[in-house]
Formats: sequence, C-alpha cells, structure tokens
Amino acid sequence: MDWAVIQQSLPEFAKGFQLTMWLSASGIAGALVVGVVVSLLRYFQVPVLGRLSGAYVEVARNTPLLIQLFFLYYAFPVLGLKFSAATCGIIGLVFLGGAYMAEGFTGGFNGVSQTQVESGRALGMNQWQLARYVVLPQGLALSMPALAANVIFLIKETSIFSVIAIPELTNTALDLIGLYYRSNEYLLVLVVAYAIILIPLSVILTWLERRVRYATFGD
Repeated sequence: MDWAVIQQSLPEFAKGFQLTMWLSASGIAGALVVGVVVSLLRYFQVPVLGRLSGAYVEVARNTPLLIQLFFLYYAFPVLGLKFSAATCGIIGLVFLGGAYMAEGFTGGFNGVSQTQVESGRALGMNQWQLARYVVLPQGLALSMPALAANVIFLIKETSIFSVIAIPELTNTALDLIGLYYRSNEYLLVLVVAYAIILIPLSVILTWLERRVRYATFGD
C-alpha cells in the first residue's frame, strides 16, 4: 500500500465526491417529489392517473437502473432527445427512486387511520385538504424507515453512473486504476469516500426516524 499514491489521487477523488453528492441530492429530491405525487394519486384512486401511476411504479421497480441509463443515454438520441450524461443520471435516479419512494409513502399513508380520513370528509374536506392536513403529516412519519432506506439505496446506486462516463467516485477510481494499475490504493479511497457519505447520513436518518416515531407514538 503506497500512501503517496493515495495522497496524489485525493484531488481527483474530491471532484468525484462533489459530483456524487450533487447527483445524489438532485436525484433524491426529485424522487421524493415524484414519490409523494404518485403515492397520493394511488391512495385517492384518481381516475386514469392512479392507474398510470401504478404502471409507472411497476415498470420502474422491475427494470435495472443500468438498463434505464442505457435507454436514456443511447436510445433517446435516436428518437431526437439528447441529454448530457449528468442529466441522464439524474433522470434515471429520479425515475427509479420515485417508484421506491412512492411505495414507501404508500405504506405510510395506508397506516393512517381510516377513521380520521372519514372524519375529515365529514367535516367537508376535499381530497387536497385531506392530503395536506390528515394523510401527509401522519403518513410521512410512518414512512420514515422506508424513506431512509431508499435514500441510502439511491446514493449507492450512483456508482452505476460510471457506465455512461459520469466522473463520480466509482468512475474516478476505475479511470485511475486503468491509468496507473494501483487497484488497492484507489479502491481503498473509494470505500472510504462512500463511508464518509453513508455512515454519518445513516446515523442522522436513524436519529430522525426515532425523533419522528417519538413525536408520533410517544415512545
């Protein structure tokens, strides 16, 4: 293990680290928005849109991100739609993550007592008001364990972006290995970089999950 090699590679890994964080944040934010909308459409059984949302979830969850990225990056240009590699990566992460987030939200929304939903309807609330004041606040708390797991999952999925030449952490490590044949050093830095992202995030999400559970259930 040559520590000088590791030190020399740190600037390149720092760039990959920043790009990985940006792609992850963008993709997760988009996935959360898509997940909430899709889950609410299915929960309230909105005509047509509810069925389309269900079809989207099934397609997204049952196709690998690798295939989705290939389709976005190589097939879309044939159809006249060309995106940058980074844009394809974010779209792919939102497409896949939105489906998983939707399932997480759905589990939480289904946990909301129907008595409270019916009480809201009895008070004259429309579906938007029910979603805002009854379903979302309670369902979000119940969804936290699934959402936290999905966040970690989506960050790890950014490693697949290397197949469309996005210079994130994994692509940076593979490029350096191909140039200098120092696998041990670069893979060590790669593992440490992901640990720096995921371990503190996991601790924060676990703490947040406990706080939400305490606020909801009082234990």
